Amino acid sequence: MTELVVATRNPGKLREIAALLEGHGIRLLSVRDFPELPEVEEDGDTFEANAMKKAREVAAFTGRLTLADDSGLEVAALGGRPGVNSARFAGEQAKDDENTAKLLKELAGVPMEKRQGAFRCVMALCQADGNCRLFSGKLEGVILEERRGKGGFGYDPVFFVPSYDKTLAELPLEIKNGISHRGQALVGLVEFFKSCPGG
Repeated sequence: MTELVVATRNPGKLREIAALLEGHGIRLLSVRDFPELPEVEEDGDTFEANAMKKAREVAAFTGRLTLADDSGLEVAALGGRPGVNSARFAGEQAKDDENTAKLLKELAGVPMEKRQGAFRCVMALCQADGNCRLFSGKLEGVILEERRGKGGFGYDPVFFVPSYDKTLAELPLEIKNGISHRGQALVGLVEFFKSCPGG
């Protein structure tokens, strides 16, 4: 069985990754299994740079295969923001509700036909020697004017998926995982594991 450290402290993200990798012979470890692990500063200006930095540093520290992702919401009307700053849009220690409130405030008065957004995810799978592979995914949608749904996390309650006529927070986890940016990136990861010797 392959041991894989998932370099995240976000329980919602960890749940999604665990659900998507279930049944593929992968034993997940989280950063909570390594309490002495130092915090990795996400100071890159792209999703790719942040994912690679996190995965490389955690893999080097733990000596184990590590998966890290950086993901965020890009809104056309805001010039691509919040982007890599999605988790700290309203401040360094901002909670999901605060980030969503800031997003809605900045989009106040923007008509629905100009509220397009896309969730992007880049995952880096790194070995302890620094060798890495990247996987990516993207989900396009529309930013609503108010929250809908109780599921998911982050900006999910305001991210409307037209093909399902629901927000990500209204969709069951198995459907969300099937269409999400993170789900798409993980499909690439699973295919990679299957193609490996013994996979």
